[in-house]
Amino acid sequence: MTPLAELLIQRIQATGPITLADYMAECLLHPQHGYYSTRDPFGAAGDFTTAPEISQMFGELLGLCLAQTWLDQGAPTRFTLAELGPGRGTLMADVLRATKRVPGFHVAAQVLLVEASATLRKRQRITLADHTVQWADHLAPGETPLYLLANEFFDALPIRQFTKAPQGWEETLIGVGNGQLTMGKSAPAAISQLDHRLTDTKPGDIVEICPAAAPIMQTIAAQIETHGGAALILDYGDWTSHGDTFQALKAQSFTDPLVEPGEADLTAHVDFAALAAACTSHAYTTQGQLLTALGIRKRAVQLGLKLTGDALVQHNAATHRLTAPEEMGRLFKALAITPSHAPKPPGFA
Repeated sequence: MTPLAELLIQRIQATGPITLADYMAECLLHPQHGYYSTRDPFGAAGDFTTAPEISQMFGELLGLCLAQTWLDQGAPTRFTLAELGPGRGTLMADVLRATKRVPGFHVAAQVLLVEASATLRKRQRITLADHTVQWADHLAPGETPLYLLANEFFDALPIRQFTKAPQGWEETLIGVGNGQLTMGKSAPAAISQLDHRLTDTKPGDIVEICPAAAPIMQTIAAQIETHGGAALILDYGDWTSHGDTFQALKAQSFTDPLVEPGEADLTAHVDFAALAAACTSHAYTTQGQLLTALGIRKRAVQLGLKLTGDALVQHNAATHRLTAPEEMGRLFKALAITPSHAPKPPGFA
């Protein structure tokens, strides 16, 4: 039993079952025992591998997409270039390398990384040692154009999970049974946040909501609508939430989310319709379609000319993994947020 499991059991025994959101928050961000507070989980040696770690092409193409959007909006002379949940800093490093030849882009950009983990901030400082970077624990409202990236950020925000019943919605709760953490359900009740899902669900259907996502999206959308910019959000999920997607990942494999709290990554699929609800102008596509439209095939050929043997095989496999429908291409979606008066970013038209 992990130290965090013991603390959670004591808490539940003292005050009663907790929501899935409370459980996720403790498991991921507990100051002493939280998953993200205590380790670097990225890459082949970690618990999971994100798109920027798979290939430099991912960050290069998204960076050039933002740069072209910046040009399309008149190339403002000062703007915030932000990333939510920047991991090791790999994505931002690729963005900055790809855009260094865009005249004026780096001079105007103020790089901001929104990162709560002190462990990951140390790694980001190493990765981005050649750049001037600011850090923040959360995204605060700003008064400059905002060009923002969020790759696999929203999937790690705590969710609440509900099962539709004839008398209302039953919420998934974490309790204690026989000295172990267990899942159960609350008594059915009306949930106002799910009134819009009453007509497209039936008893037994599961719906997940992410309370933390709305205020973040409202901050992003308000700054972009008022001051200009764009946000590119990529994650796994679908347009609407449907079904149980709560999962745990450790050592590149799925595991029971209740067995080792604090030792595994906990995530859930993103409800992109809920993210878009805060925005006046958005566009939506799959990751595979976006990267293809941005020219990943041509870029892959260019990089492949310098490779041979196993390196070339791995390079081609990375391209396939990022774009193929049976890999990340269809499961991962892309949402673009722009001002209502501005054109959509490249790849979203």
